Amino acid sequence: RFPIDRPRDTKYFQQEDNMGGERVRLYVSGQFLGFKRSKVNQYNHTALVKLQGVESKEETNFYLGKRLAYIYKAKTLKKGSHYRVIFGKVTRAHGSTGVVRSKFRKPLPSNAIGARIRCLLYPSTI
Repeated sequence: RFPIDRPRDTKYFQQEDNMGGERVRLYVSGQFLGFKRSKVNQYNHTALVKLQGVESKEETNFYLGKRLAYIYKAKTLKKGSHYRVIFGKVTRAHGSTGVVRSKFRKPLPSNAIGARIRCLLYPSTI
């Protein structure tokens, strides 16, 4: 299990002792359904997100105020990464089936409809 030629006090062993075993996922997956709309008008500043495992209006109360992240890949390298993030937050429930309304710092692009969104489990309200 351990390499024989490394002494026990190296950084390699310290990381292994501290890390535990299994990785912990600190977000809930969701799907961007589209924008808030009526028959005629569409409100791009409010996005509708379906969170995984949330099936009722009462269950959405836990997620109110939580941060959302839409992560996408761009062609241009910026700050050493091809990945970009648009952050937002859950504002309120939408309907009775576990869909939430959310506001992002920039309106999400329309090609993001159907894409995955991460709901980060902070800030905590419990």
